[in-house]
Amino acid sequence: MTSTVSVRKRSKKNPTFEMIKSVAFYALVLAIAFYLLFPFVWAVITSLKNSSAIYLPPLQFLASEWTLGNYTNVLQNPNFIKGFFTSILVATGAVAISLLFGSFAAYALGRFKFRFKGAIMYVVLAVSMFPQIAVLSGLFTLIRQANLYNNPLGLILSYLIFTIPFTVWVLTSFVREIPAELEEAAQVDGASPLQTLFLVLFPVMMPALVTTGLLAFINAWNEYLFALTFTSSNRTVPVVIANYSGSSQYDQPWGNIMAASILVTIPLIILVLVFQRNIVSGLTSGAVKG
Repeated sequence: MTSTVSVRKRSKKNPTFEMIKSVAFYALVLAIAFYLLFPFVWAVITSLKNSSAIYLPPLQFLASEWTLGNYTNVLQNPNFIKGFFTSILVATGAVAISLLFGSFAAYALGRFKFRFKGAIMYVVLAVSMFPQIAVLSGLFTLIRQANLYNNPLGLILSYLIFTIPFTVWVLTSFVREIPAELEEAAQVDGASPLQTLFLVLFPVMMPALVTTGLLAFINAWNEYLFALTFTSSNRTVPVVIANYSGSSQYDQPWGNIMAASILVTIPLIILVLVFQRNIVSGLTSGAVKG
């Protein structure tokens, strides 16, 4: 009897230990959140300060005058506006084409059995991991010969090099988890393979399509190397921001650069907030439970 009571006492949780563990956990969460959010918060603060105040000590910098002049200057810059809409066109076009071809390829790789399917999947994975700089010179020659230099279409085609492999790899994993009974039921009802794909599988794949499309859009939106190399005037917004210059070669308009960076980030934040349910579903489930 005595041994049973002692075991029960030892099994009870120590309140002091539990409190220390909770404090340590939340302290770690706060530290990680601070580490992740501080650069963005500091960029927002910098975008609301005059360029001359940026070189002040931190406390004086925070106490200096706040202004929206940097945002006004950026929105009145025709190069930024042109680059913003060019980025929208290029990123949207690359994602749309990638999802179209990637979904067909994922359906074939995830559903059908044929020779060298495993080798094809490894090739897709290898291409997605290939560094951009390795194909830059050859791709530049192809774009110049196709008369697509300084053309948004040339950028869209170049972005497909890393967006299509990514969408194929992610969507193939999702298609494999879809129950085959859905297709069998559609075929019993007289649906053709295309009808089955568009009317049955695509609605089920919607979380994965949204998640994959958004991640591919972010990659295309932030891409810099191809946009810098394959354009001279029709440049995307990352290149426009990188080419911001001040009144002299020694003056860097950090306030305008930070304001432009915040404005470029806003569309991505809006997309994440709008599709957050689909994103969470696509990242966590990856399958149809039934």
